[in-house]
Amino acid sequence: MSTPNFVGLSAVILHRPDEGVDRLARQLRLLGLNVERHWSPLGQDEPCDIVLVDADQGWNGLLPWNPGEARVPVVALLGSEAPGRIAWAIEQGAGAIITKPVTAASIYPALVLAMHVFAERRATGEKLAELAARLRLRGVVLHAVETIARAFEIDEEAAYRRLRQSAMRRRITLEQAAVELLAGGHRLPEVG
Repeated sequence: MSTPNFVGLSAVILHRPDEGVDRLARQLRLLGLNVERHWSPLGQDEPCDIVLVDADQGWNGLLPWNPGEARVPVVALLGSEAPGRIAWAIEQGAGAIITKPVTAASIYPALVLAMHVFAERRATGEKLAELAARLRLRGVVLHAVETIARAFEIDEEAAYRRLRQSAMRRRITLEQAAVELLAGGHRLPEVG
């Protein structure tokens, strides 16, 4: 993983005004971020690349997404050890915590961690969606294998190999090859 560059990105700080937030905003600007600050719910279409949110005072509805569905990296600002506040931060998608009172040295590592955790979560979500889609198409693959087995009078294992080889030659997924075969968009795999 390369260390992210924050120059030109936008950050929104959702926190009541105080000295720690002033220090946080100043440090974010030194890192090259454009900073907005307010203590009201983040707008659905409010542009930002990262959100820093007061987890001590935050409430459901402060961020415009459902728990576990953060659209940008989130950093929790937390001065409490209360398990409920930590759980709320995690539900909102926090990938890092900056403890209060805020120190300049804690900001950059938290931003890097939040960006990394967000990227990992997004990649994992995409992979799970891909696997779920492939799982839904397993019946289609089975039907295609049965079709090939009947057409060439071979067993299902040999039919599966033919379908897989056809998909590999065309550089598509096994599921795509099966769908195309059953839809009549591609002829049965040749012998061999």
